Amino acid sequence: MVHQQNLILATRGRGTYDITQEIHDVVENAGIVTGLCSVFVHHTSASLILCENADPSVRADLEMIMQRIAPDGDPAYRHHLEGPDDMPAHIRSILTSSSLCLPVTAGRLALGTWQGVFLWEHRTSGHRRQLTVTLCGE
Repeated sequence: MVHQQNLILATRGRGTYDITQEIHDVVENAGIVTGLCSVFVHHTSASLILCENADPSVRADLEMIMQRIAPDGDPAYRHHLEGPDDMPAHIRSILTSSSLCLPVTAGRLALGTWQGVFLWEHRTSGHRRQLTVTLCGE
């Protein structure tokens, strides 16, 4: 059995957004008991991460590290058509991931105790982000 659903998620700007419940709802409504859940973000300036969900300082530290790796407005960037955060957003999304593959067991996402699924918005302003969730299983 295969099930696919698109989600549109609004962000308020740079940061991580816990989307575990939204993905769980798709899994639960699909009726798949055992299988795989693929989540894909359709953008080059946002990404998906599987991350610690209990302590938000983990995600704050990740943001701090990304600011060091890909600072906004670096004069070395040639690509800046959409502003000083555009090229850093592309770098951030390449260094993280545009998709995740998650197990489904007993009709639920089989995540670890402290794992959550997060959409990581890399632009400083808010955007509407499209995700495709595809489930394969029985």
